[in-house]
Amino acid sequence: MKTDITGALADQVAAKIVDIARTRSLRAGDHLREEALASELGLSRSPVRRGLALLAEHGIVVKEPNRGIFLALDAHGIDISKLPFGVDPLEDLYLRLADDCLTEELREEFYEAELLRRYDVPRGQLLRVLTRLANEGMISRKPGQGWKINPFVHDREAYIQSYRFRMAIEPAALLEPAFRIDKAGFAKARKVQLEMLEGDIFKLPRPMLFKHGSEFHEMLVRCSGNRFFIEAMERQNQLRRFMEYKAATNRTRLIRQCQEHLEMLDLIESGGRDHAAAFMRKHLDVVSKIKAREEEQEEAELHGERKASVRSIPEAHF
Repeated sequence: MKTDITGALADQVAAKIVDIARTRSLRAGDHLREEALASELGLSRSPVRRGLALLAEHGIVVKEPNRGIFLALDAHGIDISKLPFGVDPLEDLYLRLADDCLTEELREEFYEAELLRRYDVPRGQLLRVLTRLANEGMISRKPGQGWKINPFVHDREAYIQSYRFRMAIEPAALLEPAFRIDKAGFAKARKVQLEMLEGDIFKLPRPMLFKHGSEFHEMLVRCSGNRFFIEAMERQNQLRRFMEYKAATNRTRLIRQCQEHLEMLDLIESGGRDHAAAFMRKHLDVVSKIKAREEEQEEAELHGERKASVRSIPEAHF
């Protein structure tokens, strides 16, 4: 059974950064130090960086070259209810556990007893969070006792390979003899893509952007009528959700992707499934190469920051 992620790490961290700023009554122009925030939240710097980037998208903070990140307005003037962030009662635990999985703070295989000691929470709450992560595909229960982290979560090459796999099955799905256009599905997809181009690309939280993209591709594969293609596509999207925790979202790039999605719908509806299949393969190939470059750039930036941290003692205040 598929379960959509209700919030990404960046969304939750962004909300927590706002809470910190409001609690400390920070003012416009106050410096927000990434390492100090990471220490305050008990997280690694990567999700904090994502949260700050998301706040920058909404005009809450501003990044000044060679100086750092600063509040763009007084913290007491930030209305969190008008921002696409939300925190449920177990989100703190979920956030810490997901981050510890992604940063390899947890061993590949672990047991509930050690997590109960590590996080000091009731077993019922821990089980609810573990079940959520299992439903989302990040972890799975071992036969007997214990849990294990999906190796895909840490494998950048596997993430790129997933696009290569999709380049094989998605064009083939469009060419299946049993392929039938889902008129309602096509109409909904066209409406969503147009709304994205009209401004939703820059308004929606990242989980919704991923949801729209994945649903578009799943809808086309479902039209094939081939259950094996459909199950493979659903599994791919379930696994890829977790790489979104680690990958930045280039919203400007999504403009071209939405335009290509609309072009694919036009090709299929006009009877050009052969052209649509070739177009789909090219579409996925381009995206995979962009993702690979973004991953390499991210790794280089993190490596540079680690080297810089060795040369300087970070300040502990905000």
